[in-house]
Amino acid sequence: MNKVIGIVGAAVLLAGGYYLGQANQPGPTIIKVPSEPRATFSSSGAEEVADTANVPARSLQTPTSGELIVVKDGESIQEAVNAASPGAVIKVMPGVYKETVYIDKDNITLSGVIEQGNYPVLEGEGVRNDAVLYSGNGVTIENLHITHYKGNGVMGQAGNNYIIRNNWIVDTGVYGIFPQLGKNGIVSHNIVSGIEDAAIYVGMSDNVDVVYNQVYESVAGIEIENSRHALVEGNMVYDNTGGILAFITPGLPIKTCGDVIFRNNFVVDNNHENFAIPGSLVSNIPSGTGILVMACDDVVVENNIITGNKSAGMIFTNFELASSASNDPEADPNPNRPRILNNIMRNNGDSPEPVVRAFLATQLELRGPDIVDTVGMDDGCILNPERYRTLGLEKYGECEFDSTANVASYTLPEPVPPRSMEGLDKGKLVYYGVCAGCHAYNSRMIGPPTQIIQALYMDNPQGIADYAANPVKKRQDYPQMPPQAHLDEETRLAAAKFMLELTK
Repeated sequence: MNKVIGIVGAAVLLAGGYYLGQANQPGPTIIKVPSEPRATFSSSGAEEVADTANVPARSLQTPTSGELIVVKDGESIQEAVNAASPGAVIKVMPGVYKETVYIDKDNITLSGVIEQGNYPVLEGEGVRNDAVLYSGNGVTIENLHITHYKGNGVMGQAGNNYIIRNNWIVDTGVYGIFPQLGKNGIVSHNIVSGIEDAAIYVGMSDNVDVVYNQVYESVAGIEIENSRHALVEGNMVYDNTGGILAFITPGLPIKTCGDVIFRNNFVVDNNHENFAIPGSLVSNIPSGTGILVMACDDVVVENNIITGNKSAGMIFTNFELASSASNDPEADPNPNRPRILNNIMRNNGDSPEPVVRAFLATQLELRGPDIVDTVGMDDGCILNPERYRTLGLEKYGECEFDSTANVASYTLPEPVPPRSMEGLDKGKLVYYGVCAGCHAYNSRMIGPPTQIIQALYMDNPQGIADYAANPVKKRQDYPQMPPQAHLDEETRLAAAKFMLELTK
């Protein structure tokens, strides 16, 4: 054959859809992608950070004045805090510190010094309730080993611009890390385990990043409750009862939850038995739940690895799951506008808990799904639904975007001001920032509902204030209340009066 003719002939065969001139062998399938890209993810939180492209992600830092205080083994951390001026850095040397530390000043850095693997240890001995409480703004708490407390490892009480990082928290009772009613915060690179409610619990807060933590052997790994603009990313969440949660708890002063991103997390083998306080909200979490969204709106679940959770990989549900929670007419019970993007899900639902099996029976199913929506929302969206075993997602559409990468952080580039007392009663602020962490109005949390307290004390706010300073265990079905003696009597009395006047 003429060489030129042979080459031309091969070219004609290729153009006709054959490889290398071999007849009857199909060519590649060519799919033209749309010329317009998918829409960029946006939300109210994204809009707040839209003009900060040149600001490094998570640039929040505690301002310092140059004052340095060193605490050595055998000395008191609390005495160092008392002596500190705003902007001080308190360095805590390795040793064992048996105390509760309360920080009510602004811009305090409490920083442990780790030497050859030896931490400064805050030791609760099973008798103290809280390790660190802060109400100041601009507080950093880092590099501490906290263990054997009955209440909380680190609790924020209405402090803004906080950083809680690089701590090792084990067996601290109700919560490991608990920022409450705070705005603009970072919880990062902590190791938390052995918690009977939530290892990391963000309550009634705004603009918070929970990133690169390791949480395990707790009832709830990471919980975002009645909060907005939260990013949960890069966490290792395993061997909890439930891995990552977004909740509305009925009866709390803040009635909404939304604009939450769960992204790039490992949510693996969360099959631990539920050892929560009986009757508490999290006591209803089915063992084997990877991700649980209850009544929280605009939750995006993206690029997570969710495997080995025996009941279900993801559950979207309403208040029906929380049998101990009363209805709140001001809180929407449905998980509106869920968005599910590009997750890897395997080996979920192999041995569902009874509450999940009961729902599966209504669907004529035995094995738990990768993803279930018990409500059957019609405003959700999912990419590549064929990847997953799903129930209740028949009305979901296709998402208009496939990434939230344009949202690097939900923290704000500049510190936000302290919460203003202007127009806000002191008792109301303390109730929101302290009391509501354990007491909802008409539903059970850690402590009795506010309605029960009102019935017990009626016209006796002084009785509440005195009890809060030095509580004793009264009921077997509730844990002992942590003492609030760090609040002065006037503040406790104001909170008690507000609590007795509350109507919803």
